[in-house]
Amino acid sequence: MTDAAAPVPNKIEVLNQHYLDGYLAWLRNEKQYSALTAENYARDLRHLFELAADIPLASLKIHHIRRYIAQLHSKGLGGRSLARMLSAWRGFFTYLMRDHGLTDNPCVGLRAPKSPKALPQALSPDEAARLVELPADTPEAIRDKAMFELFYSSGLRLAELVNLDPAQLDMGAGEVRVTGKGSKTRIVPLGTFAIAALQTWLTIRGQLAKADETALFVGARGNRITPRVVQLRMKQWGIKQGITSNVHPHLLRHSFATHVLQSSGDLRAVQEMLGHASISTTQVYTHLDFQYLSKIYDAAHPRAKKKP
Repeated sequence: MTDAAAPVPNKIEVLNQHYLDGYLAWLRNEKQYSALTAENYARDLRHLFELAADIPLASLKIHHIRRYIAQLHSKGLGGRSLARMLSAWRGFFTYLMRDHGLTDNPCVGLRAPKSPKALPQALSPDEAARLVELPADTPEAIRDKAMFELFYSSGLRLAELVNLDPAQLDMGAGEVRVTGKGSKTRIVPLGTFAIAALQTWLTIRGQLAKADETALFVGARGNRITPRVVQLRMKQWGIKQGITSNVHPHLLRHSFATHVLQSSGDLRAVQEMLGHASISTTQVYTHLDFQYLSKIYDAAHPRAKKKP
């Protein structure tokens, strides 16, 4: 017996494949996109072809696209995935209008449904203290303690920390000068625990650092420490210190922001220290603060959970 013959593509499928091949070639050759990026676009466009089925691309209207997005959303696709897919479709139709004579882009003006905004995780104050109070009994551990204290004291991003040089520290003033996103510089306070840990690290830094290395923190080979090494060290210490959360550098940044806001209530000051361009970015921490207060209320108020 012979295998069943493969189905013969119909005219619409052949035309769609022709359009897709041309578009992917344009992405690779003109836009200089990688093969992987081009394949991601192709995957999103194949979803469109499947949804449109026997409707020619030139006949698709905005109500068709709106229905397809709704169908994908009902199957569990989130807002970010749908927004990416819609962007791929929109770019594809722009290409078809320019190179293949289509007269309409049915994706213009459509927006994907918004996903619920996930709140950043934060350690409790006790957990944060347990992480930074690690046993600093080797040069590597002394370095790690200084890094973790600095993360938690000043709310730095990972890239900001690994790019620091000793000259950016002002121990006397209790400040660190940080270059953040968009090459913007800000001055962030240093806590007393961070200052003490950094001073201890600087006294033994030469045991790990190469003679000509300018970085504040260095790895095993004496060069500037890499973000990956920082992530791995923090994950390992989190396990050793008995913290059940997935510990990573941004978790300490979130913890810094949450704990400062809980103590001070000064959203604008937290925005400045984090280096957020917009106050709306910082406002997510007010939700964390409310969650914290809600837990305290539920645990402490005698009538919080009792039914009448």
